[in-house]
Amino acid sequence: MRAEGVTRTPAVRAAVVWEVLLAQLTELAAAVGRDRLDIVDAGGGTGGFAVPLAERGHTVTVVDPSPDSLAALERRAKEKGVSVRALQGDAADLAELLDGECADLVLCHSVLEYVEDPAGAMTAVAGLLRPGGAVSVLAANPVASAVHRALAGHFDEARAALADPRGTWGDRDPTPRRYTAEALAELLRATGLTVGAVHGVRVFADLVPSRLVDGEPGAAEALVALEKAAATHPVLRDLATQLHVFGHRD
Repeated sequence: MRAEGVTRTPAVRAAVVWEVLLAQLTELAAAVGRDRLDIVDAGGGTGGFAVPLAERGHTVTVVDPSPDSLAALERRAKEKGVSVRALQGDAADLAELLDGECADLVLCHSVLEYVEDPAGAMTAVAGLLRPGGAVSVLAANPVASAVHRALAGHFDEARAALADPRGTWGDRDPTPRRYTAEALAELLRATGLTVGAVHGVRVFADLVPSRLVDGEPGAAEALVALEKAAATHPVLRDLATQLHVFGHRD
C-alpha cells in the first residue's frame, strides 16, 4: 500500500523501468541482428508496456487472465494504430498458449506476487526464451512495504512485513507475497537463467507528497533524475517499492 498523497505521475513511477528496458532492447536487437523483436508480456493487462513497445516496431503478445483488461488493451492499441496480440490465460498457461523458444524478451511485471506457483511461472516464462533471450522481472519489495506501513502509523503491520517470509503485513494485505533482491535472484537461477543487475523502482516517488511534484515546474523531471540515481545505490535500492531485474538465457 502506498503512502497517501504521493505522486501518481506514470512517467515518474516507470522511468527507471523504461530506461533499463530500452537499453536491454538495444542490446538484444544488436545480438540477434533484428530491430523487430518478438516480445511476450505475461500479465500485461491493459498494455501499459505492450502498446509503447509495439509503437517502437516490436511484435508483442500479451497474455492476461482478465478479459476486461485485454479488451482495454485492444482499444488502446487501436487508438495508437498498432497491433498487439491478446491471449487470455495465466502465467501457468504459457506453455499451452505459445510455442517454446518463441520470444526474444518476456516481461513478467507484477505477476510473481500473485501466482499460486511462482517457481512454476518462472519456469514457464523461461521456456519461452530463445537462446540469448531475456526476461524482465518486476516485483514488490517487502522492505518498502514496511516503510510505507510505518509512515501510515501502522507500526505492528510494518514489523509483520519484515518478519513474514512472504513479506506481507497481515490478512488484509492485498499482495500475497513480496520479494527481496536475493529471493528474486534465487528464483531466476532456479530456472537456469543468469541474473543481471537489480534496480530499485520508486525509491522516492511513493514517499514524496504530490503537492511537492505536481504543478511545480521542473519538479517531476528532478524526481525522475533522483530515481535514476537511487536505482542502483547500494542502500537506497533496497528501499524501493519494486525491484527490477533481468534474467538471461545463455
